[in-house]
Amino acid sequence: MAGTPPQRLPRTLLAEPCGKALFGVLVEGLADRFEPALCDVYARLFSQAVEYAVETVDAASLVARYNRVRKVRPVMGKPRRIFVLSRVTLGADVAVTSVLMAAAKRRFPHAEIVFVGPQKNYELFGAEGHIHHAPLPYTRGGLRDRLAAWQPLRDLIEGDDCLVVDPDSRLTQLGLLPVCAEERYHLFESRAYGADTSDSLPQLAAKWARETFGVADAKPFIALGGTHTDGGHIAISLGVGENPAKRIADPFEEKLLGVLAESGAPLCIDEGAGGEESERVRAAVERAGVNAVLWSGSFAGFARIIAASKLYVGYDSAGQHIAAACGVPLVSIFGGFPVPRMFDRWRPVGANVQVVRVEKADAEETLERVREALVGTGLPAGTMRA
Repeated sequence: MAGTPPQRLPRTLLAEPCGKALFGVLVEGLADRFEPALCDVYARLFSQAVEYAVETVDAASLVARYNRVRKVRPVMGKPRRIFVLSRVTLGADVAVTSVLMAAAKRRFPHAEIVFVGPQKNYELFGAEGHIHHAPLPYTRGGLRDRLAAWQPLRDLIEGDDCLVVDPDSRLTQLGLLPVCAEERYHLFESRAYGADTSDSLPQLAAKWARETFGVADAKPFIALGGTHTDGGHIAISLGVGENPAKRIADPFEEKLLGVLAESGAPLCIDEGAGGEESERVRAAVERAGVNAVLWSGSFAGFARIIAASKLYVGYDSAGQHIAAACGVPLVSIFGGFPVPRMFDRWRPVGANVQVVRVEKADAEETLERVREALVGTGLPAGTMRA
């Protein structure tokens, strides 16, 4: 990060128990800076990890291929099937992957669009009849666990009449793993593309789609099925995706719930995936003394709750991208970013979107800024009281 990366990946990181450090510290640390030079560092170092884990792989060949496929070029021909790879994380599949699927559908309306990735991610788009699913789980663990999806992915993508669209997927370890012939493969290198701009990822994905597919103004979408009539409630998520730096310390969350309850609107809160997050949500509700419905089902189910809400409030997480894609007024409490460019990239964009950028995680100051943002959502006067 300081500009003097090692030439060789430390062998200690390749031990299976060190998977969390290899991916959570090194890989994500390099990616979260959205710095083109660090993409080069990542390719050089992680290719060594792949070479170590897979006997038939040559690190130098991986890097050479990566440098070729990262170049943006227009799609040629008329593919019969278009495989769009999941980014595995839910918010990224809405903010980025859905944009590329939207462009592919418009450019090739008669092609079969295949979303490749976990079931829970596909559920966000499953009601779109034009999009099919190729289930492919991704295991978070050590190095070999993470590489386990590579061979099944290569087996899936066959035939000269198909196209692969890679939105910087974890399935290919950010485009480093070859899965098909290069001429049939297009990589949206989201960590480096548009480096001279402060655009968000949905905006950058739309620009890349215009260059690659010739389709303008592609936007994020979800397709959950059914109707989403306004339920008059406020949808809330206090999840931080295992990144405690995003969270504002107590008593912020209980006070936030109290402010939202002042509107008189019902509160519906995602309880999360269990464990510490669920305990934290329940404790905040109890301390705030508010009436709230806690959602403990699938994320797609909570996405429906967001789509039917009149307001969404939460930390930087998947929920904010669902709300933005659905045109639901939202307040995103965005902290814990290591560099300003990460904030620029991951902030939600759209009408009635208010982002509270947290530089100093002070509970009272942040709460006051949230109050101001609530007024800026465009909700009818009197809905929120300062």
